[in-house]
Amino acid sequence: MKKVLIGLLFAMLWASASVATKFGVLSAPPLVLANVRFFIAGIILLGLTYSFSRGEEYRIPTKEEFKQLTLFGFLNTTLYLSLYVFAMKYTAAGIGSLAVSTNPLLIVVFSALWLGRKPSGTEVFCVLLGMTGIGIASYPLLQDSHTTLGGLVLLISSMIAVSVASVYYATVKWKLPNLLINGWQVFIAGILLLPFTLGLSDFSTVRLDYNFLSSILWLSIAVSIVGLICWFHLLRIDTVKASLWLFLCPVFGFFYAWWLMHEPITVFTIAGTFLVILSLYLGQRSGWKKKSS
Repeated sequence: MKKVLIGLLFAMLWASASVATKFGVLSAPPLVLANVRFFIAGIILLGLTYSFSRGEEYRIPTKEEFKQLTLFGFLNTTLYLSLYVFAMKYTAAGIGSLAVSTNPLLIVVFSALWLGRKPSGTEVFCVLLGMTGIGIASYPLLQDSHTTLGGLVLLISSMIAVSVASVYYATVKWKLPNLLINGWQVFIAGILLLPFTLGLSDFSTVRLDYNFLSSILWLSIAVSIVGLICWFHLLRIDTVKASLWLFLCPVFGFFYAWWLMHEPITVFTIAGTFLVILSLYLGQRSGWKKKSS
C-alpha cells in the first residue's frame, strides 16, 4: 500500500509541473521563473542533505565530479527546463504533461544510439506512436491558440535534452548519493543559466504576486524536491515498475489543465492520450521481455 501511495503522489506531483509553470509565466519571464526555481531547489536540497545526513559519501564533490555534475546539470536542468518553461508559454498545459511521459521511450532510443546499438523496430515504432499521440492531442489546441507550432518544437527539443541527460547519467559511475547529485546539478544549472537570464529577461515585467510565488514554491519544493524523492524511492524498489507510474501523468496532467486552466478535453485529447499510453505500455513490455530473456 505504501508503494502505491508513493507512486500516486509522484504521478500527481510530476504531472502538475506544466500547470504550475503556466501560472508562473503569467507573472515573470520564463528564464527568471526557471532561474529562481533552480536556486531555491538547489539550496534547500544541499542545505538539508548536508545538515542531516551522515556518512563519508556526504561530502563536497571532487574536481572530476564537478565536471560531471556541470555537464549533467546543463543538459538535465539548464537546457531542458529552460526550453520547457519557454514551451509552456506557447503550449497547453495538458500537452506539456503528455510530452513528458514520452521520456522513457526517447531514453531507450538514445541509449541504443549512445551504445552503438541500432534501435529495434519496436522502439522506433513506440516513439513514433507516442509522438503521433501528442500531435493528435495538440491538433484542436493549435486551432484555438492554446498551443503554437513553435511551442511544440520547443517542447520536443526539451524532451530530447532531458533524454540525452538521462542517458549520460546512466553512463557515469556516480559515487555521490542521489540527493547530493540532484542538489548540486540543480544549483549548478542555476549558475549556468544566470548570465542568459540577466541578459535576455525584462525584469520590469516581473510581478511578485500570488501566481509567481505559488508557482515558484510548488515547482521548487513539491516537484523538484518531493517529487524527485518519491521517484528515487520508486527506482530503488524496481526501475521498470517505477516507470509505469509515468502512465498516470497524462491523465493527471489533462485533469489539472481542465480544472485549473479551463483547457478543453476533446475526442482528440482522449485519442492522443490513449496512443501515448499505448506506446509507453508497448515500450515497457518490450523492456520486460529483454530483461527476462
